[in-house]
Formats: sequence, structure tokens, C-alpha cells
Amino acid sequence: MLSGEHDGANAIVSIHPGAGGVESQDWAEMLLRMYLKWAERRGFTRTILEYQPGEEAGLKSVTLTLSGDYAFGLMSAEAGVHRLVRISPFDQAARRHTSFASVYAWPEMDDTIEIDIPDKDVRIDTFRSSGAGGQHVNVTDSAVRITHLPTGIVTSCQNERSQHKNRDVAMKVLRAKLYDLRLKEQQARLENIGGVKKDIAFGSQIRSYVLQPYQMIKDHRTKYTEGQVYKVLDGDLDPFIKTYLMQKATGTLRQPDDSSDDER
Repeated sequence: MLSGEHDGANAIVSIHPGAGGVESQDWAEMLLRMYLKWAERRGFTRTILEYQPGEEAGLKSVTLTLSGDYAFGLMSAEAGVHRLVRISPFDQAARRHTSFASVYAWPEMDDTIEIDIPDKDVRIDTFRSSGAGGQHVNVTDSAVRITHLPTGIVTSCQNERSQHKNRDVAMKVLRAKLYDLRLKEQQARLENIGGVKKDIAFGSQIRSYVLQPYQMIKDHRTKYTEGQVYKVLDGDLDPFIKTYLMQKATGTLRQPDDSSDDER
């Protein structure tokens, strides 16, 4: 199940809310908590590299690393769009809302893999950290944002006190994203040449978490379901991940189905 070239690597994970303002931002925060709880159960080291809080609640974006055996191979099962259906705690009329958030995962690249990034291809900006972080936050411009000009990829880190350390971490994340982009471009060329059947796209909605009018979590790729919703939101993800990896290994994965009935 974990025989991919980089499955044994540490994982770089990014979570972004979809459209919908505070509702989706709160959902993204819930996903972050779920993955931190899951990683804690597995004994992974968890480091938040960049965190942008939402205006009222939740988060606008977060990037973290999960360090441990096969962290990337396991987290790759979670990459995609996650959908939440619930009675909104932010709606005074107590109406049902549907929220979306995207999860991305990349392997942390070791120094043996060469990714050439010329200095002229990057713009490096410094800014003051925001959010939790102790007394040094908002005192110095230690946070670093790197923009890769040819691709438009942006990475940032505000976790370390040192600007130099933040730059090194942001460059490491950029290398991982550029390597992932290179692999996807190669895959696309192979498909164009040989008509290879496409793998399931990460951009697809992969899982629905329904809290109202009933409680159920359904993975649309594997058809695996779980009725104990809050157990999963507290980090009990292994059955979903294992089912996905087993079906992927045996070639029995399907495209995510239409889940519009989950809202009825």
C-alpha cells in the first residue's frame, strides 16, 4: 500500500477554505484539528509553518509538516476537496449550510533530489508574523514569503524566530511543490502520448461529512462510510486511509460519485 517512491517521506500539508467566508474557514480549522489529532495518535511530529487566521473564526490558510514514517504516503490519501453539511453555528436562523475546504499534500524533499531554483526566478519578501507564537510575534519582520515567478507558486513560513530559518523552510516547501509540479507535467505528457487512463484527480470532492439531518461520513472514492462522525473528527482516520490505499494498490478505485443526495 505504501510502495510509492516518496511514500516514506515526511509530509507537507496545506489546507485552504473554499468559498463561503467564515463558514468554510471554520471547516478548514476543523480539518486542521482532525489531522493534528490523527498525527498525534501516530506519533508524528507536527509543526505549523504558516497560519493565517480568519476574521471571525477559523483560518484562511495553514501549512504544516508531519514528520514520521510514511507520513506522506498516508496523507496522500487525504488530498482533495472535503465537504461539510451541518446546521451553521454562525447562522441565527439555524439553517443548514454546505462548506468546502481543500487539502493538499507534498513529500518533503531530501537533499539528494535536485530542484534547480535560480535566484532570478524568486522574489523574497519579509513581513511580521501573525497569530499565536509568543512575545516575539509582530516585533520583527522575521516571517518570509517566497514567490516563484515562472509558476506563481507562493510559500511562506513564520514559525521560526530567525528570518534565515524561515527562509530555509519556505525554500524547502517551494522545492517540494516544484517537484510535485514536475511529476504532474511528466504524467500529463505520458497521457497525451500514450492515452494513459487518468488517475483520480485530487481536485475532485473526495469525502462528505454530514452532521445534519443525520450523521455520516462517506468517502466517494471507496464508498467507505462511518456513522460515528465525531470519532473521525477527533482523529480516527485510519480506516478511511487504509481503505483508500488498499483500493488504489489493487486498481479498484473509482471516480468520486455524485453526492448531492447527502444534503437531503
